[in-house]
Amino acid sequence: MRRAIFPGSFDPITNGHYDIIKRGVSLFDEVIVAIGVNAEKKYMFSLEDRKRFIEEAFKDEPKVRVITYAGLTIDLCKKEDAQFILRGLRNPADFEFEKAIAHTNRRLSKIETVFLLTAANTSYISSSIVRDVLRNGGDASDFVPNSVPSKL
Repeated sequence: MRRAIFPGSFDPITNGHYDIIKRGVSLFDEVIVAIGVNAEKKYMFSLEDRKRFIEEAFKDEPKVRVITYAGLTIDLCKKEDAQFILRGLRNPADFEFEKAIAHTNRRLSKIETVFLLTAANTSYISSSIVRDVLRNGGDASDFVPNSVPSKL
């Protein structure tokens, strides 16, 4: 079974993330969306809410599973018997950052990282932009799946 882990904080999931997951489903037998827990980070949405947003967005897709984790992603890959890490790239800065992580993960394990370019119509969307729109009373409905509140 070809299984991929798509790690992130997903605070919240965006249409860019959604696109990467949907496309990943066509490449892998299972895509595990893994919400990383970082005690140092302040989140807008609770871990439970973030998990629910993703589960609801993919409720009709049996090849998507949503979990939470702490620690190294490669350790999670071993635990879940995943051979791949799935990552989305929006721009050259993302590539440089993700390349360093992919090389490190490859050095520490046999896990391969698969990069997908985000769709042109979602390449500018980030969770931090969505949070800023929401914090300032804007409507984020164009940037997030329907499972995510578009206003606070």
